Amino acid sequence: MHSLYEWLWQPFAEFAFMRHALIGCLALAMGCAPIGLLLVLRRMSLVGDAMSHAILPGAAIAFIAQGLSLVAMSIGGLIAGVVVVVLAGWVTRQTQLKEDASFAAFYLLSLATGVLLVSKWGKNVDLLHFLFGAVLAVDPAALLLVAGIASFTLLTLALLYRPLVLESFDPDFFRAMGGGGAVAHFVFLILVVLNLVAGFQALGTLMAVGLMMLPATSARLWAAQLPGLFAVSLGLAGLSGYLGLLLSYHADLPSGPSIILVAGLGYMLSLLLGSQGGLLWKVWRLRHLEA
Repeated sequence: MHSLYEWLWQPFAEFAFMRHALIGCLALAMGCAPIGLLLVLRRMSLVGDAMSHAILPGAAIAFIAQGLSLVAMSIGGLIAGVVVVVLAGWVTRQTQLKEDASFAAFYLLSLATGVLLVSKWGKNVDLLHFLFGAVLAVDPAALLLVAGIASFTLLTLALLYRPLVLESFDPDFFRAMGGGGAVAHFVFLILVVLNLVAGFQALGTLMAVGLMMLPATSARLWAAQLPGLFAVSLGLAGLSGYLGLLLSYHADLPSGPSIILVAGLGYMLSLLLGSQGGLLWKVWRLRHLEA
């Protein structure tokens, strides 16, 4: 019979790679959770998915040139993401296309280019690493990168909290008042790219966006005020990382998908039980009104 200690903490106490993975997931949650929540509030949930693919060709080119170099791949991914942000913004302002359509077009081009580059000059294992990451292989250098980006993200959000929140709820009014909405919006998109670059080192491009969006979407079903939304989103992201690593260890499953599946389970439970529009609460209220 396993004790609670053996189930819940022994893997982290016994193995350094599990501790590194847990610290990486918690640091990632600190940066990704508030960014994901702002994406949800701005009705830009799919932009996170688009940007996760936009960084792929830059990281792939850096990988071909420098191998598995953390710094080179991060810089390559950041440059590719910023290029897509600038191009999508320029197309939106110069044509009748909306921003989501511009991002969708560029992310498909980026995804195809990245997969082509890795398939041509890399191996299938390299492509799997890009897409799904290797959280159990996170080293101290990667931890410093993720923690640094999370700290920079929180500091920037604290400085731009008011314009970002105002633009999320009423962008037309904020721009009419000359509040610098375009600058805040561009800085916010750069933060999205930075956190996805940090996330793909550990979870891969496909998985990083899951830890960013699933806790944020779940939080909308539990809280109505911004402080509560940020707290729930952050708590769910950190808990998903911790429980996902435990699931991966005890059931001998891949760690990245385990973390995202736990976050997905949290979303399903929130959908049923959430106090702000959960399905069971709606059914209970309807029966209460009929009675």
